[in-house]
Amino acid sequence: MNDQLKHLTDRVSKGLMTRREFVGRAAALGVTAAVANSMLAQAARAEGPVRGGTLKLGCSGGESTNTQDPALAASEVPISNLYHWGEQLVQVNEKGDLDFRVAESVEASADAKTWTFKIRSGIEFSDGKTVTAEDVLQTMQRHSDENSQSGALGIMRGIEGMRADGDNFIVELGTGNADLPYLMADYHLMIQPGGGIDNPGAGIGTGPYTIEFDEPGVRHGFKINPNYWDAENRGFAEFSEVLVLNDATARTAALQSGQVQLINRVDPKVAELLGRAPNLSVESVGGPGHYVFIMHIDTAPFDNNELRMALKYAINRQEMVDKILRGYGSMGNDFPINASYPLFDDSIPQRDYDMEKAKEHYAKSGHDGSPIILRVADGAFPGAVDAAALYQQSAQAAGIPLEIKREPNDGYWSEVWNVQPFCASYWGGRPVQDQMYTTAYLSTADWNDTRFKVPAFDEMLLSARGELDPAKRKEIYAKMAMMLRDEGGLILPMFNDFISGVASNVGGWVADPTGEMMGNKANIKCWLTA
Repeated sequence: MNDQLKHLTDRVSKGLMTRREFVGRAAALGVTAAVANSMLAQAARAEGPVRGGTLKLGCSGGESTNTQDPALAASEVPISNLYHWGEQLVQVNEKGDLDFRVAESVEASADAKTWTFKIRSGIEFSDGKTVTAEDVLQTMQRHSDENSQSGALGIMRGIEGMRADGDNFIVELGTGNADLPYLMADYHLMIQPGGGIDNPGAGIGTGPYTIEFDEPGVRHGFKINPNYWDAENRGFAEFSEVLVLNDATARTAALQSGQVQLINRVDPKVAELLGRAPNLSVESVGGPGHYVFIMHIDTAPFDNNELRMALKYAINRQEMVDKILRGYGSMGNDFPINASYPLFDDSIPQRDYDMEKAKEHYAKSGHDGSPIILRVADGAFPGAVDAAALYQQSAQAAGIPLEIKREPNDGYWSEVWNVQPFCASYWGGRPVQDQMYTTAYLSTADWNDTRFKVPAFDEMLLSARGELDPAKRKEIYAKMAMMLRDEGGLILPMFNDFISGVASNVGGWVADPTGEMMGNKANIKCWLTA
């Protein structure tokens, strides 16, 4: 049968048989439609890159308030846009290794306090200007500015000094940090001419595309950058387009109709059915991404840890994995680290739904019984509204008056997340624990969306950075996890798989656990085979 399937696959690749005919013939040989489509997709992706055409992504996480300023990117559409025109010093690939971009190499002192990034020679910005170490320095200085509102500000605060020296960009740390290069892979840190100080939203960088049109909340278009330095490996489509499709049903319909070739955040409820459709495949990969409910611990009534603990025990994590993720993920434990991270401690006890403990902590909190408002929107994460409804039911069973307020998708990330004291959200995760904690839980981080400001936690984070012994570092991270789990405002019921819909005529797709849509790089790494 394998020879017959190979023969049929070859006929499709040569244009002698349609994909629909292939699926029918494969079914006669006992192969399901899902497996047949997967075989076609794998065959297409095994072929070399094909140039030309327009590759379209239907993507959630876009708003009318989005800009091209890397400092302000906070959801999937603006992040995907950044990777079209911009690059950092380094990126992290699907294997978790460093992928050198604007920097061609990096060296560290023995104590990991001084890091020297050698800037790649001869590369240009899309406006024709040669990239210099001074541009890198100015970029980092902009993201270090308290007025920049940069999502990378927490990372930059850990740097004591920076300078440009010839072709080198040099970073000085007060405390050694073996993970410093991974921190420089933060997607906000796109290198811009003059640091982007004069015009941060210009969309000028060293990436494979330039901006063709920019309609926030609707669509974004990019055309190939003819002077791109790494054209052999990225930027295969002549044009790339990102369509803002926050509604899951609309995204699925756009993929099935051929309006787009890629979609993010396939709803787990329809993933299996979608995978059976002709000319499509559903790709999923586990990683550090997580769906959450977040409380501001400096705002009543969430400034009461007894109430926070009651809300943590009142959520049925396994039910959410089963009913919301449909098995495309795993249970969370109220800290943002799982087995996809190095130095993860799997001995930390799993927190389960416990109605009696929820009642006990709620009684101790002395809460007055008024409604506890949880804000949610469809765009917060796939199944967020249903997840909130399940949460409400399990909380009410424990006597906790949880009330759901549904918010519109447009404006959710600017007007609800990191603004309202209790809401649904998601995190894509980060390559290393230091970056995840620094971005979201360090006291000084702008994206500290639970307002978790605990000096002892900050001290442990700094101590872990300077500890080069992996065993000792793991021990510190475990203590940090327990502190956040038992004192923080994070309710983390589940780690989600990244589920994407991919047309069979898309080549170059690889499973990448670093983030949605191949770490938001699918449009610049994939190509159209037909």
